[in-house]
Amino acid sequence: MPAWDRFAAWPRGRAMALLAAALALLAASALVPLTVGKGEVAKPAALRIDNAAAKERPRDDDLKLYDVAIARIKHGEYYYHFIVGEHRRAAYPVRPGLAVRLPTLAYLDAAMDVNGAEMAPVAMLMAVLLMLGTVWAWWRRLAEEGCSESQRLFGTALMFLGASLGLNRYYFVLHELWAGMLLALAFGLHRPGRGKWGAAWLAAALALAIREHAVAFVLLMAAYALWRGAKGEAAAWGALIVMFAAGLAWHLHLIAAQVLPSDVMGPSWLAMRGLGGFLSNVVLSSNLRFLPHWIAGPLVMLMLLGWGGWRSAAGSFGALLFLGYGAAFMVAGRNDNFYWGAVIAPALFVGLAFAPMSARSLVRAGLGKG
Repeated sequence: MPAWDRFAAWPRGRAMALLAAALALLAASALVPLTVGKGEVAKPAALRIDNAAAKERPRDDDLKLYDVAIARIKHGEYYYHFIVGEHRRAAYPVRPGLAVRLPTLAYLDAAMDVNGAEMAPVAMLMAVLLMLGTVWAWWRRLAEEGCSESQRLFGTALMFLGASLGLNRYYFVLHELWAGMLLALAFGLHRPGRGKWGAAWLAAALALAIREHAVAFVLLMAAYALWRGAKGEAAAWGALIVMFAAGLAWHLHLIAAQVLPSDVMGPSWLAMRGLGGFLSNVVLSSNLRFLPHWIAGPLVMLMLLGWGGWRSAAGSFGALLFLGYGAAFMVAGRNDNFYWGAVIAPALFVGLAFAPMSARSLVRAGLGKG
């Protein structure tokens, strides 16, 4: 069977059920509005941010807070000596402690001389190198997964499209931007069939140090390694999880030591936004934001279908990864947390390269012509 033809061997009933579900989700994704802030419907034109206009656009409240943290570190201050006070000054919660970001990116941005939306040559160079490295990694992996030349070219172009948002200096202080790019790089560098996972481990470790949302990727990597019987690799991913848990516990301890009884508890992240939450997160934190939602939403569904139909190690891992994050985004995250989608958006785009063939395979299996 061809590399994309996962559904060819499926029983007709199962294929028909998935086909019906896919069609229903395509229709629903075209109708569900994308929401931001306190629930207002997002309009593509309002989300258009380019480097030429970045300097003139007012900074979002989250970005202002990160700007201040970077500036104070550049002046020699210690992150945990000021970050709780800055949260209070900006009327941001410090309870739960997870509302306070890990310090990794603030120190990295300070080292790269990031200053708001101003041009930062070192950060731009790092972003370009990260994007090119990610595109190159996927060019190599697509070839090694048995893709045709057209699929390889299309998939690499889609990776470039997904990764290009990382060059927008307006968002250089945004944790999800760098974490998502690093996870896309880690995914592209991973070679489960050849036992090559060290470079992927390093990229994922940096992503996890920047944003704790990357832990799902690491957990799935560990589970897959165990399933394949790669005990050494599984132990390495497990060790990374343990190190992350220890680091996060220390971070939460330092924040908790400064919490006052007067500090209010932040609103719950269990917002139960459903399909609209998933679509809003992915579309608004990617280059799909330029499209009307009735086009962008179905494209996200087709990306998932492409990953699900790609019969390969990467396809299986990607399908579980993106479905898992999608389910999490349906349950957790408020409208103003839409930028969480940047953690998965870059690599998710690759699935669109396999969507036409996956759709054809599913239709044929549903009609009993597999």
